[in-house]
Formats: sequence, structure tokens, C-alpha cells
Amino acid sequence: MKSKAIISRRWIVLAAQFAVSVVAWAAPSTSIFSDKSTPAREVYGLSVFVLTITGLIFVGVSGLLVYAIVRYRARKGDTTEPPQVFGSVQIELSWTIIPILIIVVLFLTTARVLFSVQDAPKPANALNVIVVGHQFWWEFRYPQYNVVTANELHVPVSSEAAPRPTFMKLTSADVMHSFWVPQLAGKTDLLPNRVNEMWIDPHQAGLYVGQCAQFCGAEHAKMLLRVHVDTPEQFKEWISNQQRMQAELSGEGAGEESTPNAGNVVRASTSTIPPNSPPTRGHVVPEQAQTAQDISAKAGQYVFEHEACISCHTVAGTVATGRYGPDLTHLMSRDTIASGAAPNTRDDLIRWIGDPNQIKPGCLMPAMHLSDKQNQQITAYMLTLK
Repeated sequence: MKSKAIISRRWIVLAAQFAVSVVAWAAPSTSIFSDKSTPAREVYGLSVFVLTITGLIFVGVSGLLVYAIVRYRARKGDTTEPPQVFGSVQIELSWTIIPILIIVVLFLTTARVLFSVQDAPKPANALNVIVVGHQFWWEFRYPQYNVVTANELHVPVSSEAAPRPTFMKLTSADVMHSFWVPQLAGKTDLLPNRVNEMWIDPHQAGLYVGQCAQFCGAEHAKMLLRVHVDTPEQFKEWISNQQRMQAELSGEGAGEESTPNAGNVVRASTSTIPPNSPPTRGHVVPEQAQTAQDISAKAGQYVFEHEACISCHTVAGTVATGRYGPDLTHLMSRDTIASGAAPNTRDDLIRWIGDPNQIKPGCLMPAMHLSDKQNQQITAYMLTLK
């Protein structure tokens, strides 16, 4: 009875896994059968053609096998050995020539799709984007507009009346990654010291999701992709906003006190500072920021610019010019943080700044061991980066 129960549970688990697989396959957001771009449409057509050919082969072979089993099965009382056939030129020719023809057809069809996608002409009005893969996030550069952003790619919609494809150059800053948004195109690998190219021309505005399709380390599964396909007007407005720099916050402009004197600082609470830290460790905030009511963007910018944050991150227009981590100039224009691992909300920002491993275990952003007040101050500053 125990073994039967175990077998039953196994069948239930298998059935559940199959159901999840079917739902995942049918989900339009990550299905190759829901194409919204010319390269994806080419891949879809090739996939259907290959599935049709292989399906016919399966049905034909299965049919012949069933026919042979039924037609030549042993009859009751039949004890004689059936006639033995040693070779047949016709059968041998058929199972040699037919597979060769099938392989040639599949090869030529695949080659046509590959060349039509890879050798597509680039129009003069195409959008150029440089994609750089990092552990474990995406960097997007728009050289035509001098714009740099992260994790969420914005491109204009392309129509027959006004075609504007997006051509991308892809490379990696560390290990091998792979750019894959199933509804827009097949996956393309990003390799260190090499540039690969791909293009998309989304025909419908909206949000398309994907992810890194090549195992690249501990947080590979959370290296997600979001592609926003905007109308021409929306894309122009987004570019205009991304080109705007962030000014250093001043007391007059923010309706707050004047910028604190960098020398007039006190040690932050040592409750979260690791033991054996040097006395000059950068966990300092201005005296004005010690009051409970001073959870302000100005105080947050001061903490941000006097910690190691600026060694990794850029905020255009300020002293923050780090290149190792994502550009934060317009952080709040993004829907998510941590490459899609969490929504871009105040609470998740506090969690992320306090200890990134809470959201993305194994990520390369270290916990800075700041006080709770400092985390809230930096978050208040981040919320102004729109």
C-alpha cells in the first residue's frame, strides 16, 4: 500500500509539473508563438514548419509501426516461423533518400531565415543601442542621444507606414550572457571582447519581457529583461527626460536648510557597523541629518556622495560618476529594481539599499552597513531621481 501511495504522489507531481509547463508555454509574454516583430515572426514560421515536418514523420513512423504490430502479430495456434526477408533495395533506398531530402529542405529553410534576419538592411533612421551584459544586470546605451540606462530598454514602435527598427550591438563586461525576448527575436549571446548584432522592429506598443538565456552565475535566474515599446511621441518624451541631468540639491531649491558643511559631521550609529572598522570609516552624516525629522533628499544626497555609492554608480550632473554599477540618473523612471527582481517602490528600495541579498542573494552589490536613518535618507534622495 505504501508503494502505491508513493507512486500516486509521483504521478500527481508529474501531472502538476506538466500543467505548469503547459501554462508557461501558453503564456503570451514569453512564448515564441506570440510574435510581435519581424525576426520573431521568421523564427515562428520556421518553428511551425519544422514542427509540421517532424509531426508528419512521427505520425508516419508510428502508423507503420502499429500496422506491422497488428498485421504480423502471432495468431493463435500458429507455430511456424514467418518468411524471412533478407534485404530490400526499395526499402533501403526509401529510408536513405527520403531522410536526405527532408534534411536538405530543413537546412535550406533554416539558412533562408538566418540570412534574412542577419543580413537585413539597416535604414538611415534606425535606432542604435549598445547592450552590455553584467553580472547580473543590463546596461543600455543610446549613442545617438547620449543616454545611458539600465535593465529596461525603451524602443519606438515600428509600423509599415513609418518603419523604425532598433539595431543592437551586444557585448559583455564579464562572463557570457544571452539577450532573449521571445516575442521580439531569437536569443543572441553576449561575449566578452566580442560584439554580436541583432535587430527588432516591434509592431505593437506595450511591454515585452525576457531574460538572460545563458547561465552566467548565482543570480542568472534574476537577470530579467523588460522592453518598453513606445509610440513615437512617448519615445521622444522618454529620451528628453533621460537627457536631463540631476542637479545638486540646494537648500533654496529644496526648501530646506543650506548644504551641510562636510567637515561638521558626527559618527553614525555604530550598531550596524562591522567590528574592527577604522575610525575614519565613511559612515558619517552631517549634524543636521541626525534629527529624526531630517529624512530628506538633501541629506540623502550628502550621504550618497560621501559613501562608496559614487564609486559604482553615476548620477549625471552630480559628483557621482561610477561606472561599475547601473546608472541611477533616472532610477525612478523604471518600473523595477535589481534587474526586474523587485518592484521599484520606496519599501523595496530601503530593503535593497540596506542589504541587496534580501532581494537578490549572490548579487555583486555589497551591503554598506549603513544605519536605518541613512538608508531612509538615501532612499529619499533616490525617489527624486525621475
